[in-house]
Amino acid sequence: MPKLKLRGKDLVAIGYQEGPAIGTAISVMHQHYKRKSFDDAISILKNILENPESFTNDNKLAPVSRLLLQKSEKEKIETLLALAETPQSYESFGIEGIERGAIAQMETAMRLPVTVAGALMPDAHEGYGLPIGGVLATENAVIPYGVGMDIGCRMCLTVYDLKPEFLEKNRAKLKDLILENTRFGQSVFDKPMDDEVLSRPEFKEIPILKKLKQKAVDQIGSSGSGNHFVEFGIVNISDVNNEFHLPIGEYVGLLSHSGSRGLGANIAQHFTKVAMDKTPLPKDAKNLAWLSLDSEEGMEYWLAMNLAGDYASANHAHIHRRLAQALGQQPIATVENHHNFAWKEQVNGREAIVHRKGATPAGEGVLGIIPGSMTAPGFIVRGKGKPISLNSASHGAGRKMSRRKAQESFSQSQMNNYLKVHGVDLVGGGIDEAPFAYKNIEQVMAFQSDLVEVIGTFLPKVVRMDK
Repeated sequence: MPKLKLRGKDLVAIGYQEGPAIGTAISVMHQHYKRKSFDDAISILKNILENPESFTNDNKLAPVSRLLLQKSEKEKIETLLALAETPQSYESFGIEGIERGAIAQMETAMRLPVTVAGALMPDAHEGYGLPIGGVLATENAVIPYGVGMDIGCRMCLTVYDLKPEFLEKNRAKLKDLILENTRFGQSVFDKPMDDEVLSRPEFKEIPILKKLKQKAVDQIGSSGSGNHFVEFGIVNISDVNNEFHLPIGEYVGLLSHSGSRGLGANIAQHFTKVAMDKTPLPKDAKNLAWLSLDSEEGMEYWLAMNLAGDYASANHAHIHRRLAQALGQQPIATVENHHNFAWKEQVNGREAIVHRKGATPAGEGVLGIIPGSMTAPGFIVRGKGKPISLNSASHGAGRKMSRRKAQESFSQSQMNNYLKVHGVDLVGGGIDEAPFAYKNIEQVMAFQSDLVEVIGTFLPKVVRMDK
């Protein structure tokens, strides 16, 4: 049998691009496959070209596959999706109190080719991809990091027919009740309650959720770490026409802040990687990679996101149910709202996907809770439905300094003294969550007075956090 003879044009004819891969392929074939027929050699070379990943560990063909993969990666980089040269205009609220990094992130988001509209809330600060406090409307596209890691994170307030005197007389008892009936961070209940959300078909139908089912079962009814909390405090209803039909006055309330735990975090990480592969973006925008809702991956994320949101709501339901039973009281009013989510809404007369990363829905008549800090009041609000903010408001006071900066700036004794002055008992928590690390909630509310109206307040008194 004559020796194999391959030429560069033979490889070009089957799809090889000009470059070092051709020379290496010819050399490898002449050295190791010289007794093969021309047709057999071409067949081998076609297989490598079509599936270079399959040959990376082949003792003979790996050099060719590596060069092809390098070429593929280079082409991928060269085909990064372009951003608009200038950002679309967007409305910001309290811009003078928003750090430059958050503004830069918002401007990047407003340059995406799928962006329809945006707004920046007064509690905004820098995050990953979309800033925390950023609202972004896109066309038929969902951005996993535009939703965030803690999918469906939310506030939930229950009000009891108890007067503030009850809280003052029973502080020690309420601290014990919170310790017994809540779990934070890595701590979970030995026997968590069951919940119908754990029987949802998505856990069987979506591959990533199959792996996360047990984590969801283990963590149901618990809260995350960081700025998540459960706290007793004083509710002051100030609007005579409130939706709860309660007389103006003060009541005892329970407020919780937490999300979808490990379930949401793993969904976010998984689909962000998928999105980055599907829609590669320049470095400064890579965390804004999106998934089309027309794609299988996009629809899987949408279903998983909604499941995580319902799971987060179930966590709060368990927290409030446990503590209501421990108190021997039934709530007379409840308010719940979520952030770190995406909704299908009408924007400028057409359907869009509205991402609220750390922003509260504030459609006309929609109720919500906007917390301050552990020594500052939170606000029970009614949305005014303003298109200029994409029917949104802040989700809290917002940080004015990072966790590390707070830990470097204040001492434990300073924090303890400050809490004592404000009559707050803290169980757990750290200096990184010190009230000094947060913006002035009164000022934040002033910046968004056109977006929401206040119907009451909540002032924390017994606060439980992680650690």
